[in-house]
Amino acid sequence: MNIVLIFAVLALCAGCGVLVATLGLHGRAAVAGAADMAVGYAPAAPPADSSLRTQLTRPFESFAVQLSARSQRKGNPTLAEHLLRADLKLRMGEFVLLQVAFGAAFALLGLLRFGFGAQFIISGVGAYLLPMRYVRFRQRRRLRRFNEQLPDTLTLLANAMKAGHSFPQAIDTVARNTSAPIADEFARLVKEMNIGRSAEQALANCLRRIPSEDLELIATAVSIHAQVGGNLARVFDNVSGTIRERVRVKGKIAALTAQARMSGWIITLLPVALGILLYVITPRYFAGMLRDPLGWGMLVVASISILVGNALIRRIVAIKV
Repeated sequence: MNIVLIFAVLALCAGCGVLVATLGLHGRAAVAGAADMAVGYAPAAPPADSSLRTQLTRPFESFAVQLSARSQRKGNPTLAEHLLRADLKLRMGEFVLLQVAFGAAFALLGLLRFGFGAQFIISGVGAYLLPMRYVRFRQRRRLRRFNEQLPDTLTLLANAMKAGHSFPQAIDTVARNTSAPIADEFARLVKEMNIGRSAEQALANCLRRIPSEDLELIATAVSIHAQVGGNLARVFDNVSGTIRERVRVKGKIAALTAQARMSGWIITLLPVALGILLYVITPRYFAGMLRDPLGWGMLVVASISILVGNALIRRIVAIKV
């Protein structure tokens, strides 16, 4: 097996990813279009140009729209909403192109290394799913940062309203004086309210982009205030104290369970990664085990044991607050 060829294929995959990501980072209009789709506006027509970016993503755009429509019918977030939640400046077609590029590159590697067989299919499918795993990771990280900033944001909102600002003016003040992701989401709230949406509708759309339980408390408080009235600044102060205490308890629990969670992932991933590495480097090492029914039985038992152990550890350390 030519090692140079392997690195050439990997470089091709990385180059495709960097190219599409770079084109997407400069596509601010695409972000606005994805945001419109996520909050319920009619999606704008794709730009009729012949740029490299458009030529690359055009064959994948219709497929991405079909996937999003299927997810929307099932009540799941669309691909555009997933990209918004992860704060990725990519069109849906660009993201699908990245998935196909990763899948094709690793499938080719599997074909060159193992020939046409199960390894070829597994490597291609696994690589195709990698970009979405990265999107999920960015979503969790952004949601965590949002929840950490929320108590201070509520305090700023309450102080602005006590100073005489209306609720939209207070949100605009917070958007201009905070950092991402709070600033980005509150800026979207201001834009939606400026075009005629009510505060309840704007917060409902924000909840679709940021599925935060703490933000849901704020949306509920604003909805109740719109119906029955009251001192919204005082409500924000009370909710801020509740959320601040919840964040403190969550941080303490995360610190106490960090070692157990890390041990669970190491115990789960280490044998799998080591087995895959050895199989890729020296396929003959596993030849006897894969040809013997007893070897397959041992692999099945080991896999079940690993999955059960990981599930038990995650269940133990999953403490809801």
